[in-house]
Amino acid sequence: MFKLICSEGKARRGEFSTPHGKVQTPVYMNVGTQAAIKGGLSAEDLSLIGCQVELSNTYHLHLRPGDELIRRMGGLHKFMAWEGPILTDSGGFQIFSLASLRKISEEGVHFNSHIDGRKIFMGPEESMRIQSNLGSDVAMAFDECVKIPSPYNYVKESCNRTHRWLVRCRAALEKYNSMPDAVNPGQVLFGINQGATFPDLRIDHMKRIAELELPGYAIGGLAVGETAAEMYDTIETVEEFMPRDKPRYLMGVGTPGNIIEAVHRGIDFFDCVMPARNGRHGHLFTWSGIININNEKYALDADSIDPLCSCPVCRTHSRAYLRHLFKAGEVLALRLAVMHNLYFYNELVLRIRNSLENGEFGSFRAQYSEILDKRV
Repeated sequence: MFKLICSEGKARRGEFSTPHGKVQTPVYMNVGTQAAIKGGLSAEDLSLIGCQVELSNTYHLHLRPGDELIRRMGGLHKFMAWEGPILTDSGGFQIFSLASLRKISEEGVHFNSHIDGRKIFMGPEESMRIQSNLGSDVAMAFDECVKIPSPYNYVKESCNRTHRWLVRCRAALEKYNSMPDAVNPGQVLFGINQGATFPDLRIDHMKRIAELELPGYAIGGLAVGETAAEMYDTIETVEEFMPRDKPRYLMGVGTPGNIIEAVHRGIDFFDCVMPARNGRHGHLFTWSGIININNEKYALDADSIDPLCSCPVCRTHSRAYLRHLFKAGEVLALRLAVMHNLYFYNELVLRIRNSLENGEFGSFRAQYSEILDKRV
């Protein structure tokens, strides 16, 4: 399913095959948590801005409209009219960050919905059933995302439980894929490495889940409060023990600089809400750094957001117009800003892939790793 095309140091250029198409890596997955991009972008828009993979969330779609409803509508691809690959997160992170009154046991997690407070149970089998109903191409394993910092002994216990849950996830998904009415019988499972920032726990957990020979592996539990240095150290610690012939996914990360640095350390898949969220507040990514379009200096600026960008927004609208939309409270401001930022992220990983093919990733990293995260 994963083919390594070329590499430069630990940085990799690859291709991952799914039932809904091939994914060129490194790749940024555009986050449509509830089967929609916050900011008013449609599936048609995603194709326009270079999206390869759309990411939706098991927890949120289970609560509304309900995974059974989506199954009856033909699965998530048909429901949101997206023909490309989809990855669904397992819901574990949201349970531990959004849900209240949660109680963890070996079976799974009892928690209260953050929407209406109703009691819900989710374990490995339930998460797999929900993701099977959604019909995504990649289902993520159900895991516990512990906060950083957490006590060593608790993290160790959590890693052991997450490993046992992963074994159950694999068995459950195999069962659901074998059913004659499976929405997407080609759905595959990615395991998730946990261990907070404890190197020995990260290594031990990665070794154990690698033995399961899954189609892909993720590094979870980062971008939750640790420093950038701690995150990079953790990636370097884990990467050595990740299978070379499987894709590596760094969950929830990050800034453009984070992505470049993580590619340098051997990561293939990324997702982050940052470009859409920042765009909705007028913070826009450019090849010269980050600008705040709300600033007064853009009131009479006839230039595009980024003269080096060829997105639909930059080809058509001025900074002055976009600033006016934000100041007037027009919804169009959110749509245009999010469209630009997501195009930028998709273009970023495209340029990374091109630089790897041309043997120029080192110079690309030196030129852009720091500048893209700075405010202009």
